[in-house]
Amino acid sequence: MYSLTSIELEALQLSLKVAFLAVTISLPLGIAVAWILARYSFPGKPVLDGIVHLPLVLPPVVVGYLLLVVLGREGLIGRWLYSLFDITLAFTWQGAAVAAAVMAFPLMVRSIRLALELVDRKLEAAAFTLGASYWNVFVTVTLPLISPGILAGCLLAFARSLGEFGATITFAANIPGVTQTIPLALYSVIQTPEGELAALRLAVLSVALSFAALAVSEILARRLRKRLVG
Repeated sequence: MYSLTSIELEALQLSLKVAFLAVTISLPLGIAVAWILARYSFPGKPVLDGIVHLPLVLPPVVVGYLLLVVLGREGLIGRWLYSLFDITLAFTWQGAAVAAAVMAFPLMVRSIRLALELVDRKLEAAAFTLGASYWNVFVTVTLPLISPGILAGCLLAFARSLGEFGATITFAANIPGVTQTIPLALYSVIQTPEGELAALRLAVLSVALSFAALAVSEILARRLRKRLVG
């Protein structure tokens, strides 16, 4: 009842690996997009904002299909990646990470954008008047101030990546030991006879991991806020 099988352990390890990679590849772009949305006004801003948040309202299967169209071996970009660099994303664990990153990206951008909008611009202006460069102001003033938002966005994206199903199964498939994360493993055991115990173990594990990520996000964010205030 309480011991995980080898397949379930593989799904756990793969889920953690996919979630870590998803957060890693989306964080730099997430900060850049959040900065653009928070600090600039331009004619196409509503369009960019809509594109960023589109994965939140689209069915995940649609997102997975669009990833196949764009990044599949015969896709618009995937064909180029395969012919020039021999890179294939579809039906690989890296592809599962890309699918998870796309689905979690709006949550990350939202958290960082809210943190940027709460920054006191007078502090940045004071640093500029003291001769600091644009990059120095960002690294020494803005980045520490928005660090709680970045941390919250990363952990929310991590938790969302752990639970991603629809886009992953469409773009990366459900291949045991290759792309089968915890949600996909749970989907598989539910359809097998006498798979109730395995499904219960995976469900409890998924809830525990997501709850832990959210709890750690809240604890670390509070500590960062106290340090900044102090």
